[in-house]
Amino acid sequence: MTQSRPSSVALAPAPWDLSGQGYLFAVRLPREVLDQGSFLPEDCPRLGRGRLAYAMFVDYSAGAVGPYHEMLYIPGALAIGKRRNLSISRIFVSTWASVVNGEVNWGIPKDRCDFDVQYGADGIDKVALTAADGTVFAELELEARGPRLPAPGHWVPRGLRTLSQLREGKVYSYAPEARGHFRFAKVRNWRFDARYFPDLARGEVVAAMKITDFRMIFPVAEIEPLSA
Repeated sequence: MTQSRPSSVALAPAPWDLSGQGYLFAVRLPREVLDQGSFLPEDCPRLGRGRLAYAMFVDYSAGAVGPYHEMLYIPGALAIGKRRNLSISRIFVSTWASVVNGEVNWGIPKDRCDFDVQYGADGIDKVALTAADGTVFAELELEARGPRLPAPGHWVPRGLRTLSQLREGKVYSYAPEARGHFRFAKVRNWRFDARYFPDLARGEVVAAMKITDFRMIFPVAEIEPLSA
C-alpha cells in the first residue's frame, strides 16, 4: 500500500511530551500469525517460544505534532542487531506529521490511514481504520468497565518498556515513560484484514485495559549502526 507524502513536513525533535487516552491489549496468537503475519522486519526474528503479542489504540489529545490517532502492534521481542527488545512491527497513524517524525526520531515504521473514533456514553467505544484505497481494514468495538485505578509509570521496569526499531541500517532504542489511570476493558468485537494489519481476531485476548488519561514522555533515541 503506497501513499503520496506531502513535499515537506515540519520536524519536531525528541523528546515528546504527549497526553491522551487509549486501549492496551495482550493477545495470545497462533504461531502462524506471529511468524508469518506480523510484518516483521527482514532478518529480525522473534525471540523465545511465547505467543503473546501486544496492541494499542491511542488517541493523543496533545503533543509535539498536535492531536492524532494511532494503532500499533508489537509481536514481542525481536533480535535487531545486538538488541533483544520489544519492537513495533506495524503501526498506523492519522497524520503525516506523526509518520515523518516517528521515523526520524525513533525509526518507527509508520503508515498513515483515516480513523473513525466514536466514544459512547454507555462506555462502548468504536474505532475503524480506512486505508488509502478505501478498504476498512480494522474495526474495533470496545467496552471499559470497573473503577478508575492509578497506573504509576514506575511500576514497569525500564527493561520491559525499552523498544528497538530498525530503519535504514540503524537501530533506534528508546524507553518511553508514562503515568495515568486505567479501567479494565473488554473486546466486544473486532476484525482485521491481514493484508494491512496482523489479524488479532485469530487470537485470545489475555488482558485489555482502557487508559483513561495518560502523560507520556518519548525520549531521544539511542542510535547505533546495525553492525555494532
